[in-house]
Amino acid sequence: MARTVRDAAIGSRESRLSKCKPGRRYWRGIHEGLALSYRRGGQGSGTWSARLKLSDGRYALRALGTADDHATANDVDVLTFAQAQKAALALQDQAKRDEGIVTRPATVAEAAEKYLAWFRQHRKSIKETEHSYRVHIKPALGDRRIADLKAPELRKWLENVAALPARIRSGRFAEKQRFKAAPKTADEKRARRSTANRILSILKAILNKAFRDGLVSDDSEWRKVKPFEKADEARIRFLGNAEAVRLVNACPPDFRPLVRAALLTGARYGELVALKAQDFDLRAGRIYLAPGKSGRARYVPLNPEGAALFRERLTGKTGDALVFTHANGTPWGKNHHVRPLANACKVAKIKPAIAFHELRHTYASRLAQAGVDLLTISKLLGHSDTRITSKHYAHLADKTLAQAVLRLPSFAGKTPGRDNLQAVR
Repeated sequence: MARTVRDAAIGSRESRLSKCKPGRRYWRGIHEGLALSYRRGGQGSGTWSARLKLSDGRYALRALGTADDHATANDVDVLTFAQAQKAALALQDQAKRDEGIVTRPATVAEAAEKYLAWFRQHRKSIKETEHSYRVHIKPALGDRRIADLKAPELRKWLENVAALPARIRSGRFAEKQRFKAAPKTADEKRARRSTANRILSILKAILNKAFRDGLVSDDSEWRKVKPFEKADEARIRFLGNAEAVRLVNACPPDFRPLVRAALLTGARYGELVALKAQDFDLRAGRIYLAPGKSGRARYVPLNPEGAALFRERLTGKTGDALVFTHANGTPWGKNHHVRPLANACKVAKIKPAIAFHELRHTYASRLAQAGVDLLTISKLLGHSDTRITSKHYAHLADKTLAQAVLRLPSFAGKTPGRDNLQAVR
């Protein structure tokens, strides 16, 4: 059956008999447009009822059966709290069929269409989500009816996704999709399991919305499917000081300020290329980053080198002029940084070559090694909480740990002298 809700008052026979007053109704919402009611009788067992919201907005109350207060439940006319929920959900499904709201079971593709429409309005990274659905979910599961999905089938699908080699970015007019070699090493397999876990979370989000929307009454099968364990262990690549200097020097003139800004602010590529002159606070020496991946805006203070960089970039610019542009004045677009960064890594002999996001890791790692606490780093990076920060950078906070233990008091007692030795005895 679908996920069973809990209730301290009516969830068990003992609590109903001790907490519920005779003649009074106790309500518990169990699904959208559906609530379960318990009403205790005078001497005998209480009764279960369901309150349904109909398509015209009216509510209907339907009797379900007797509670197992004094009789053994049989899942027919004497019901436990969980069995009453099951009966209420079945009643809601039947009512929808009677009203013509649900004419046939929904497929994964139909649920995905509704989910992606919602996602476009309320979340970011829609292209990545759509790509993951189109490549990994739709071909294998798109035509499957949600009500027919079983946990073993979904686990097998998840294992297949993890076993697939990673895709290589192909040109728009490429005739065939290219792939990397199949994962062989432990780290390659871990990375593919991590990707599979991310895609599983998208599938579950699609199915969970379908469940909340009443397209299916049972969500138990996909709840049984768990992600791969220890697949998302942090593996942070960051540059040493000498590497960072070599990389900056190897960058083309118009790309070099962007790389320096990433090292000095920890901002993402998309955040930096969207910066405008008005986002730099000259007096306070800080920049304003609009809501990005985390959905939160933030101010990032600059050190003297960072403030000098932005003053230089803003010479002659005001208002909504972009801080960083190509040499010809055009904006930096998506993936415009990939090729110049790869070439700079080759010239600077950075092996393995880094992605732009590693510049953000370098910023945070250097702060952690300098003794900055994780809460401060979390705020500077714009993380929603410190869990992500701790996962990636806690192992680098050696100086913070060393400084922390110095605050312990001394526990060494005084050694008794000859004069007071007798007193001690």
